[in-house]
Amino acid sequence: MAEKRRNLVGSLGLGGVIGAANSLFGGGGGMLAVPLLERSGLTGKQAHATAILVILPVSVVSFILYALQGAFWGAVAVPTAIGVSAGGWIGAKLLSVLPKRRVQFLFAILQLFAGLWMIFV
Repeated sequence: MAEKRRNLVGSLGLGGVIGAANSLFGGGGGMLAVPLLERSGLTGKQAHATAILVILPVSVVSFILYALQGAFWGAVAVPTAIGVSAGGWIGAKLLSVLPKRRVQFLFAILQLFAGLWMIFV
């Protein structure tokens, strides 16, 4: 019972950190979620799939709060949402067939690119 409670508290804390990062930075919670979920015992593919699921409610709540503040531009959001949905479908299909090491490498490259982009652009 104590183990179960500790796992629950750890998951809640993990979720809080991921949610704060996603909301504060306008995304990127998955960049934290995947490595943290892997460290909690999930496989790489399980961590990626779980990160996608847990980011959805955080993104919806963040969107509502930002929209209430007037920070929403529908002309850009709708086409972007369509593109993101198509990319998400393609990514999920690729995740199911790519080897674990390839997914880890691609994820690391993406994180590196995102970090360099934020530093230099």
